[in-house]
Amino acid sequence: MSLLQCRVDGIGLLGPGLPGWEASLACLAGRASWARGEISAPPPGLLPPTERRRTGLPVRLALAVAAEATAAEPDRAGLETVFASGNGDGAIVGGILEALHDPAGIAISPTAFHNSVHNAPSGYWHIAVGSTAPSVSLGGHDGSFAAGLLVAATAVATRRRPVLFCAYDVPMAPPLDRVRPTGCAFAAALLLRPMGAAGNLLALRYVAAPAEATPAADALDLLAAENPAARALPLLRALAIRREAALQLPLDESAHLALELAPC
Repeated sequence: MSLLQCRVDGIGLLGPGLPGWEASLACLAGRASWARGEISAPPPGLLPPTERRRTGLPVRLALAVAAEATAAEPDRAGLETVFASGNGDGAIVGGILEALHDPAGIAISPTAFHNSVHNAPSGYWHIAVGSTAPSVSLGGHDGSFAAGLLVAATAVATRRRPVLFCAYDVPMAPPLDRVRPTGCAFAAALLLRPMGAAGNLLALRYVAAPAEATPAADALDLLAAENPAARALPLLRALAIRREAALQLPLDESAHLALELAPC
């Protein structure tokens, strides 16, 4: 695959002990210690009250980081979007499966049904900003962040327009959590722009070979392994340090995404 290039402009982040991009810069860059903390994802203020009440944790996480990444963007409605999640809304899906399994025939809420679809967060975002721009929602198991980043960078390079990329994941509900353990909730967003715009230079290449195995060096490396969206942490840490970096993000057992980052 040929090299894809784009610029990283806005960034959004929400995870345990990581309450936003600007607030997390010191610990991401190694200037302060990281301590796991509770995640606060308030109902999205961009949505009308009726839709706001219907949102669950995955939607609130996704919209919070998307709003942070695009805070300085004057035309949010014009942004093409890519949303990626390995789990989707596990609590909603688990509740629907329980209802289907119950012999009493528990009624399924229409709100639960429409929140169960994989593109619910992107739908809420486009409602919030009044957008009819193209949108992709995808899943790629543990490689969802890398897969979404590849799709978003391809869209930027092909159409030479900015793209909002958002990755989010939350723990599954019992009993699904036994076969799909996810240690925490996490979300990250990047506003990607075409070459010629301001921002950090990011080059990407698909490599049909497994990523090199690297042992965890610290607590943030361990956090990255807990959640598909948290696989963004190596890139986020490189962006926070503001140094050139070469990274490998696994897509699956047989392929990875090779990244090269150069700060602006």
